[in-house]
Amino acid sequence: MSQKISSLSRSNSSSSSKHDSRQDSWEIVEGLRGGFSSVLEPQRQEGYMLKRRKWPMKGWHKRYFFLDKGILKYGKCSADIEKGKLHGCIDVGLSVMAIKKKAKCIDLDAEENIYHLKIKSQELFDEWVSKLRHHRLYRQNEIAMYPNEKSFHYPHYPSPSSPSLAESASIRKVNPQSTAHSAASFPVSCNSQAKVAAWLQSSDDMDKCSKDLSVCEAYLLELNHLLQSMEVLHRTYSAPSIRALQVPSCISSGSIRLHASNPNLSTAALGNDKVDPEALDSAFDVAKLQEDFCRVATNCEWKIMNCLFLICRQNERHIQDFEDMVIKCTDSVDGSRPLVHQVSNESRASITESLSEFFDAQEVLLSASSSENEASEDDSYISDISDNISMDNFIAFSTQRTFSRRSCLPSPSPNNSTISLWNILRNNIGKDLSKVTMPVQLNEPLNTLQRLCEELEYSELLDRAAITQDPFERMVYIATFVVSGYASSHCRTGGKPFNPVLGETYECDRPDKGFRFVAEQVSHHPPISACHAESKNFIFWQDVRCKNKFWGKSMEIVPVGTTHVTLPGIGDHYEWNKVTSCIHNILSGQRWIEHYGEISIRNTSSDICQCKITFVKAKYWNSSVNEVEGAITDSKGKVIHKLFGKWHESVFCGDPPSATCIWRASMSNHEQYYGFTKFAIELNELHPSFKLLLPPTDTRLRVDQRLLEGGNLEAAEEQKQRIEQLQRDRRSFLEENNSTHQPKFFRKSKDDTWVSNNTYWELRKDPDFSHIDFPTLW
Repeated sequence: MSQKISSLSRSNSSSSSKHDSRQDSWEIVEGLRGGFSSVLEPQRQEGYMLKRRKWPMKGWHKRYFFLDKGILKYGKCSADIEKGKLHGCIDVGLSVMAIKKKAKCIDLDAEENIYHLKIKSQELFDEWVSKLRHHRLYRQNEIAMYPNEKSFHYPHYPSPSSPSLAESASIRKVNPQSTAHSAASFPVSCNSQAKVAAWLQSSDDMDKCSKDLSVCEAYLLELNHLLQSMEVLHRTYSAPSIRALQVPSCISSGSIRLHASNPNLSTAALGNDKVDPEALDSAFDVAKLQEDFCRVATNCEWKIMNCLFLICRQNERHIQDFEDMVIKCTDSVDGSRPLVHQVSNESRASITESLSEFFDAQEVLLSASSSENEASEDDSYISDISDNISMDNFIAFSTQRTFSRRSCLPSPSPNNSTISLWNILRNNIGKDLSKVTMPVQLNEPLNTLQRLCEELEYSELLDRAAITQDPFERMVYIATFVVSGYASSHCRTGGKPFNPVLGETYECDRPDKGFRFVAEQVSHHPPISACHAESKNFIFWQDVRCKNKFWGKSMEIVPVGTTHVTLPGIGDHYEWNKVTSCIHNILSGQRWIEHYGEISIRNTSSDICQCKITFVKAKYWNSSVNEVEGAITDSKGKVIHKLFGKWHESVFCGDPPSATCIWRASMSNHEQYYGFTKFAIELNELHPSFKLLLPPTDTRLRVDQRLLEGGNLEAAEEQKQRIEQLQRDRRSFLEENNSTHQPKFFRKSKDDTWVSNNTYWELRKDPDFSHIDFPTLW
């Protein structure tokens, strides 16, 4: 009997602990199942709840909520709701709802906003959960019954940061010719059939390019006629200024951005210009001309982009041919014997022609010395040069002198719309996603270490700061550089970067930009990536620790840590924090990203000036998105310079309309190559001669990432799982032996951050880092 009681007690205890565990975790509230059914109209629910502040995501405030027919509104008090002074409004039926019973928390993740709610009273918590369930089912049933009228009860506000309809259409639109060509990668085999096929493909590409350019010429003529017609209307009917006309819905976001990013086209004119009544008669004609102009311009843009793709691919073939030739030459080197002694006269001529044709480097060869030029009549011409060229010099020559960086990837980004993210993420609401394994099809062929290097895409801003004497103007360039680091994320919501494995490294040596960069994954749990870049003008370093959380429809990325830049020539040391990022519409719809919060930049070497930059969170009643505002103040708080703009486009200093543009973002190839800019496309490029210099842990040697870049998804997934298992095995081995991983190129500082130990570039002089013992990462 006592054993039964004991067993029953243990059973109750186990059941209780499981119950407590369930209450302490997030529970997804299920919605309507199957088709529509009969759901009674719910009663209104209103009252105060605690809502987490939007940003900087610290603390809670009391807000009044009003729930009616599945629509949840809130304001400061009930009087504000009655007056229509709303702080927010979401459709509960279109939201993912999750609750945490023990903490009495409710999360509602809509497409534009995430509401984190908390209720102190258990009774009120249960009441709100019950009402929200009822309203949610009612609203979902209503949407199912009347799909074309789902916005009947929901006040329509401009989507705060979703792209415009025209932009969405342009993002989704894929040129069939472009798709067909991009699917055909470069020839893999070197047999005669493959070469013939490649030659035919090359000829076909150029024919299509020529036809497309002819079409573009016709489009441009048509655009010219349309502009002349609009000008005639403007003069004849006293129509409002073309610049002041309202932009029709068909105009792509690119056109809108051109206006929004240029404060000298004052937006005040839109509301203040008085239109002559006679002009109203021509309003329809003007709108029609504008729509025609937009349509033709869009078609022309597509044709030009397709031509660019074909030309890039053709150029890539030529580069590949030359690289194959360099590899053959390298393989033929026997010890310290001169390179050219292994090459025939005919080969030497073709090498010179190739260099001249593709890289314009023949002049470099011929200018090595005057004596070589004179001796070029016999075999001593290149032989004499090679006698003074070591293998290291040859590598340096081939990479720095003749290396033309690529402008496209081997394969376009795959279609990942068939993957059910909900099945992967539904059990991870409110959790850190860094521990969740994702299929390789959701990745982009770059990893987090390379993403850190992308922050230096506009490093010329730091170079400019280093030669600016005025401390306030210098801060303008530093602040603009900080904003520019977010620009590359604008078109990158389609895929996530690879997570580096522990001990993985990445280097980026850019003589053309004047800096060299190295990064290393120094910790796995928690994941920490450290990086260090240096040039003659600046030193840049940071360690990044990000917390990723999924809220049902959106994912938040909250970075922790400080970024540093020093200007050795001046003695300044700047440091700043990063803002929160949020990717919306993770599961369906057009994904978009926003950054919000405040960045404080301070110069630890001087208190003359400081800067604060606000990344403005999109508001549901305002269609303006991606805005940044900043102020540079002196030690007394007086504003010296004002900054404004959009983090994905440009930054201006001053007051419109006379503001000065400090920076503009590069165009990204978002249609075909994961939204990469040209700089991003170059990051994972592996020139053959690099293999002789890189450590075996460099990201560019990672197999799964390389396979994804080449479009081989099945093999990439297989290799990704193998590499992740290798990491788990290494971790188990270290734990069994009471050992810890020791980073090779970074060390912990006194303030618990990771900084460079300044050994990488010295050790790199030893090819392949042969004197260092590296773990086998892949």
